[in-house]
Amino acid sequence: MEDLLDVVRIEAEVGALHRVPIEPFGLLCEVADAHRTLARDKEVTLEVEPAGQQGLVNVDLTRKDRATFEAFESTVAAFDEVIEVRRMFGLPDYLIRVATASLESYETFVSTRLGDVPGVDKLDSHLTMKLIKSPDHAVSGGPLPARKV
Repeated sequence: MEDLLDVVRIEAEVGALHRVPIEPFGLLCEVADAHRTLARDKEVTLEVEPAGQQGLVNVDLTRKDRATFEAFESTVAAFDEVIEVRRMFGLPDYLIRVATASLESYETFVSTRLGDVPGVDKLDSHLTMKLIKSPDHAVSGGPLPARKV
């Protein structure tokens, strides 16, 4: 945070003060990256998880041509709420991981912004009931032992 204030002071002295939007999850990741060496020395794992609502969205497109795929991919990849985009073999055409601040903002994002992307034919949204296994969780649901950073 101190570095951010220094940037504002420097820009103010030059007379080019302007507001820069900061995405909180991205900022936390940058802070974690900046402290990885210290964490490694102390044998501590730094992991940043986005808070709020996460879900998976299956997307089918109206057309299956290169232009439609490329336009869809570039549009969706630019959304801050989109964490991951996978083009799939078979159906659905895409599997998208989305994170928002709340269930209401998730619904709004999927229904309006994602649903309004040109070429979208069908959206199916899935919310996780329980995380059983992932790279960061053991089969029992508890955290895995700390990984090296």
